[in-house]
Amino acid sequence: MIEVCRLNQFYGGSHILWDIDLNVPSGACVCLMGRNGVGKTTLLKAIMGLVPIRSGSLSFAGQTLNGRAPAIRARLGIGYVPQGREIFPQLTVEENLRIGLMARQDGVREIPESIFELFPVLKKMLPRKGGDLSGGQQQQLAIGRALAVDPTLLILDEPTEGIQPNVVQEIGDIITRINREQQLSVLLVEQKLIFARRVAQSFYLMDKGRMVAQGRMDELQDDLISRHLAV
Repeated sequence: MIEVCRLNQFYGGSHILWDIDLNVPSGACVCLMGRNGVGKTTLLKAIMGLVPIRSGSLSFAGQTLNGRAPAIRARLGIGYVPQGREIFPQLTVEENLRIGLMARQDGVREIPESIFELFPVLKKMLPRKGGDLSGGQQQQLAIGRALAVDPTLLILDEPTEGIQPNVVQEIGDIITRINREQQLSVLLVEQKLIFARRVAQSFYLMDKGRMVAQGRMDELQDDLISRHLAV
C-alpha cells in the first residue's frame, strides 16, 4: 500500500529522519510509536508532502509520491488527520466535511451517509462552527473530513490526544471497524499503549529519528517498552 525507503529529512542543518524504512500493507493497521520529539510527526508530514525530504523514496499503491503536492497525494487516496486536528474553527461542520470532498476522484459532492453512521453527532451539528465543538467532537470531525476523501489509506497523528476516555473508546471502535470491515489501511501515531495494542496489528518504534524496532503487536515486549517508550 505505502512504502517508505531510506528516507532522510532535514530541518535546516539538523538531520531529523535517518534512513527511514516503513511499510503499511494493504488492509493493515500499523502503529508508529516512540517518545515525544523522535520524528514521528515529521515522518507523517513527509509522507503527505508537507515537509521536503532530502533523499529516499515514497510510493503509494505502486505510484511514486516524490515531488507530488499534498493535494495530489490526497487525490491518490490518502486521508490525513494531523496532530491537533486542524479543523477550520470558523467554518461549520458541514463546510469542514465538504472540504474533504474536494479531493475525491469520483466527483461526489455530497457528504457520504457512511460518515454520519460512524459519527452520528456530526449530523446533528452540521450548522455549528467547528470551533464550538468539544475536543472529542473536533477529532471526530477531523476523521470524518479525512474519510470524505474516500481514502484507501488513513493516516492519524495522535488521534486520542486530549480526548475524554469515552470518546477514545469510540474512536478506537471506529478505527477497528473501518480497518477490519472496510479493509481501509491505517497508519497511526499513538502514545497510549493500551489503545495501540487494541487497534493495531503491527508496530514500528522510532528513537532519535531512526527506526529501532518493528514487528507484530504481540512482539512489543517489556524490554522494548522500557528502552523506547517509558518516560
